[in-house]
Amino acid sequence: MDKVRFGIIGVGSMGTGHARNLAGGKAPNVELTALADTDPAALQAATQAFGVPGFSNATELINSGLVDAVLIATPHYDHPTIAIEAMRAGLHVLAEKPMAVQVSEADKMIQVAQETGKVFSVGFQLRLSPEVRMARKLIDQGRLGEIYRTLLVEGRFRSQAYYNSATWRATWKGEGGGVLMNQAPHWIDIFTWLGGLPSQVYAKCLTRMHDIETEDEATAMLEYPNGATGLLHESVNELPTSSRLELLGEKGKLALEDGKLCFWEVPAGVKAFSDSAPDMWASAETHEVELEIESDDGGQAALVNNVARAILYGEPLDMPGEDALPGLELINAIMLSDDQGKPVSLPVDRQAFDAFIERKKAQSKVKKVAAPTKRVTDPNLK
Repeated sequence: MDKVRFGIIGVGSMGTGHARNLAGGKAPNVELTALADTDPAALQAATQAFGVPGFSNATELINSGLVDAVLIATPHYDHPTIAIEAMRAGLHVLAEKPMAVQVSEADKMIQVAQETGKVFSVGFQLRLSPEVRMARKLIDQGRLGEIYRTLLVEGRFRSQAYYNSATWRATWKGEGGGVLMNQAPHWIDIFTWLGGLPSQVYAKCLTRMHDIETEDEATAMLEYPNGATGLLHESVNELPTSSRLELLGEKGKLALEDGKLCFWEVPAGVKAFSDSAPDMWASAETHEVELEIESDDGGQAALVNNVARAILYGEPLDMPGEDALPGLELINAIMLSDDQGKPVSLPVDRQAFDAFIERKKAQSKVKKVAAPTKRVTDPNLK
């Protein structure tokens, strides 16, 4: 077998985008063999478009015998239930981000993957980008030294029409959060992968510009186990859009801004030079390092193909399920800190966050949309 039979569960904007990639041969070790969705009209349109059987729910697809693995592209709350059912049925799993709303549910997904021995990955294709891989390589080589400051500022934009496109968007009952659960997870995953997980978070979340239940902006002050500090800001209220991640260490500084990676070395070391410099106005020598960045990564299709090759040949996963836990841990901590109005420690208190989510879901209202649900793939995704 040189191909893994994949079924996609959920044919909304993300699921349809994946289906186009797989049906178009962008993942050479993958064959698209089935689709599932609870919306009959959407399912019929997708099965006709991609020429594969369709099922009215996840369970039917899982038990169909037509797939070796499933790609879960449903609303967030369904990810853990479907993933666990699929793995216990003997199937491998790739879950779209976020892997879950609650880190307690993510814990269960990881546990079942370990118990069943099934391949379990999460859809964070940004880890495949050449700039991010190079940043990780610099850190692993010790080129930054001990990190003492972090920064993540991501300003995105979403219109009210975007939130009006589906009843589940930006509701506590349907999505479990706003910018933190939808737009932010990719960069927060990279932020924690490169900079580590804070030990304490003090955060404020706002609903500034949109008629939605959940936050469209979040800001957090971070403290790390080694005494380092950091700042995080996520928003969908900004134009022009931009993103910047910084890590500052004793030996150098790394900055990822809008897809460009820069790295500066401080050969003498920041504190070492400060302690030894005789001149009150002295400044240590720094220089920007020319980096050899690899070619393009292939995006989502490459991540799916990596899962297939892990199944077929035992190749290492680019995005193991357990690696997605720190980012979700931080997101949960930010939301809980805002709710409690005080700093919270990490690992986050699972019971406290679960109680918060259940309370918000109970307060969530049925959302009406003026037009039929729109399932349009983000044109910026690849």
